[in-house]
Amino acid sequence: MMEEDDFRCVECNEKASELHRDYSNGILKITICGSCQKPVDKYIEYDPVIILIDAILCKTQAFRHILFNTRLNIHWKLCVFFLLCDAYLRWSLLHVSEPSSDPADIIRYTKEWEFYGMFGLAALELMAFCGGVLTFLWAVGQLQGGTLELSLLLRALLLSCYGKVLLIPAVIWEHDYSPLCLGLIKLFVLTSNSQAIRVILNSRRRLSLMAVCLGLLSETCVAQAYKKLPWSFQDIVDV
Repeated sequence: MMEEDDFRCVECNEKASELHRDYSNGILKITICGSCQKPVDKYIEYDPVIILIDAILCKTQAFRHILFNTRLNIHWKLCVFFLLCDAYLRWSLLHVSEPSSDPADIIRYTKEWEFYGMFGLAALELMAFCGGVLTFLWAVGQLQGGTLELSLLLRALLLSCYGKVLLIPAVIWEHDYSPLCLGLIKLFVLTSNSQAIRVILNSRRRLSLMAVCLGLLSETCVAQAYKKLPWSFQDIVDV
């Protein structure tokens, strides 16, 4: 059970002690927010598909429901899955320009260590992104004299990366517009990250956009530094 005042009104972000009240005979009554006089969380009556659609549309109410009023502690598992999706995309792009008529090459490629290298690079870039965002927000919080729940922010960042699952169909159904699709997926993920930060901090959009841009800059710097290394992962495999 979540502790008292852990819940939030999805409409005004006011703290609440409960989402609903249990009466006799299994009757439930949604709690009304004392600040905005609206249901604290209307999504407790909604189908999960509706909640997912609203989250995809980056609705603030849906993000508040997921981040504050549910106990989704699967962010680390999702993080690993997202990294696998990202690594598979990078690994497949390495061999897209290497046509082969030997079907055995498919089996050989699945055993290559390059995939693990791409997984490590994806994990390093994600760490750089989250580190850049959290460092920036921590610095802003220190300047404003406030405190930040970094663990809650990290959880929100990881959960808001759900758009990365779209990388798999984008690779499987490859076509001439794949680069555009991948760019749109990246933009969608960054937009979701920005909305998650905005919901957690209850701040203006400008602050969340600045945090995401700094995180993206950190991620880009790591990627560029990797490309400038005098060795490649394939060199290690060949050795």
